[in-house]
Amino acid sequence: MSEGSSLFCYLALWLGASTLAAEIPANLKRENLVPWCIVPFDALERGPAERSKMLADLGLRRCAYDWRSKHVAEFEEEILQYEKHGIEYFAFWGQHDQAFRLFGKYDLHPQIWNTLPSPGKATQDENVASATRALLPLAKHTGEMDCKLGLYNHGGWGGEPANLIAVCRALRAAGHRHVGIVYNWHHGHARIGSWAEDLKEMRPFLHCVNLNGMNSGAKPKILALGQGEHELSMLRILIESGYKGAVGVLDHQAHLDAREVLSDNLDGLAWLTGEIMRPGSVGPRPAPRARSQDK
Repeated sequence: MSEGSSLFCYLALWLGASTLAAEIPANLKRENLVPWCIVPFDALERGPAERSKMLADLGLRRCAYDWRSKHVAEFEEEILQYEKHGIEYFAFWGQHDQAFRLFGKYDLHPQIWNTLPSPGKATQDENVASATRALLPLAKHTGEMDCKLGLYNHGGWGGEPANLIAVCRALRAAGHRHVGIVYNWHHGHARIGSWAEDLKEMRPFLHCVNLNGMNSGAKPKILALGQGEHELSMLRILIESGYKGAVGVLDHQAHLDAREVLSDNLDGLAWLTGEIMRPGSVGPRPAPRARSQDK
């Protein structure tokens, strides 16, 4: 099957007027997905206009914005291009005063995603207290901006679901009810077997779940949806939990074209949802366009 016919097949599966399409949860429909890690992780190094057009051409209507220092000069143009192309500025990675000023200027209120620190204290209570203190200024500032603050798992103590929950609870108890969790499958390979339990505990706090193809041992760590061993069962658990919040799809492969990686993930997600809704009815797994070199 040619690349064009393959794309048409999976686009039809994704957007068709069949009963299957009606059963796909709203947060897994293409226009509601949140592309993530598409700015510094793009071999073509698209600028704001090209990136926004790429998203619009793929039928994506949201974006979570990650950046490096060289992208600061483009912050305002990124906002303007999203507005031009009908893209929701859904989330911003980390902290930057210029970005925060621009959000005020354009009346934007994206989620702010910030890694939960790993304090390295002697006891759990001390770790929770230290991480909570470190995040209090950002929690206050994001609250004043009317932006949700998402504590982001990125390995170490701060990447463990129980610790994310503990710090969320502490910040909410201090009056910061807008604080929640952004959970990334690609930083959670060690907890694949605990996904159902972790999801149950995290669900009241979740702002976004970012999906990824999942093999045991993170081999490879970044993998297109539908190409791994575990994401079918993990996605089924997410759907059956009744989770209604945001769902992200990943690029995160700097040596590959972000459009191809996103397309592979969209095809894979369509295949996964088809298998969940009607097992065995959607044919073989889609063949990826982009070839990962991440071992």
